[in-house]
Amino acid sequence: MTALVLLIVCLLLGAAVARYARPPIGLAPGLNWWLINVALPAMVLELIPRLHFDLHMLYLVLSQWLVFGLAWLLFATLGRRFGWSRARIGGLTLVAGLGNTSFIGYPLLEALRGREGLALGVVADQAGCFIALAVGGILVASLYSGQTPKPVQIVRRVAFFPAFVALVTGIVVGAFGGWPEIVDAVLTRIAQTLTPLALFVVGLRFRLHLGRDRLGAVGIGLLYKLALIPALVLGLGLLCGVHGLPLTIAVLQAAMAPMVSATILADQHNLDPPVANTLLGAGTLLAFVTVPLWNWALG
Repeated sequence: MTALVLLIVCLLLGAAVARYARPPIGLAPGLNWWLINVALPAMVLELIPRLHFDLHMLYLVLSQWLVFGLAWLLFATLGRRFGWSRARIGGLTLVAGLGNTSFIGYPLLEALRGREGLALGVVADQAGCFIALAVGGILVASLYSGQTPKPVQIVRRVAFFPAFVALVTGIVVGAFGGWPEIVDAVLTRIAQTLTPLALFVVGLRFRLHLGRDRLGAVGIGLLYKLALIPALVLGLGLLCGVHGLPLTIAVLQAAMAPMVSATILADQHNLDPPVANTLLGAGTLLAFVTVPLWNWALG
């Protein structure tokens, strides 16, 4: 309970600072730099060497690719039926198809399922959702904004992303017995900065742009992200014989709020930013209710 209260307090504090305290212009980007390049890799390096990999973990990765792929199929189909612009289809695909499986996902998983659940969440995030963002996200953003995706750019983004490098390093270190105690302690302390700062940054960026012409698209995006796709991930996992904590974490990561980075990508490519940002803001608020409900339902 304390961990969940901390998450909500940090989120509200960020929103309050953005509205009332006139923070420096570069505050959110600066904190984001620390999170992406230092805190997130430290957490990955700390947790991954402790994991024992099995085939059930493959579902953690595949389920996150499924979330993105089905979002693309769904919104492209609905877009043709409802006459949506290509920008709206691309924006919905990015924001509803990619979850905040790290900055919100890690703290929530730790609060709900402990360190063991968090470690599995790192696998789903880095090998699943991040790859979906780096490959599928760039592809969708480019295609729906009229650009040509560059394969070299995609490969570089994956290969040199700090947390992905940390994932590979952590697997190698784990194979050789893990970190010395002092290294593990330092990584733990650095990784502990992720939770409060990540939620604070999400609060700083929080926006809602409620307009009648956007509510239908946003509502469908929320229904998909917070309800339909977690249910589908659960059902497919059971059919494939996945069980226990790997299945639980796959469902919870599928149910996470929309990804901040995906929304920024939609903004950069002018993919209906008002819809993208409204979906992010509403989804972030609702996920603090729906993810614990999914956790309760999974037992």
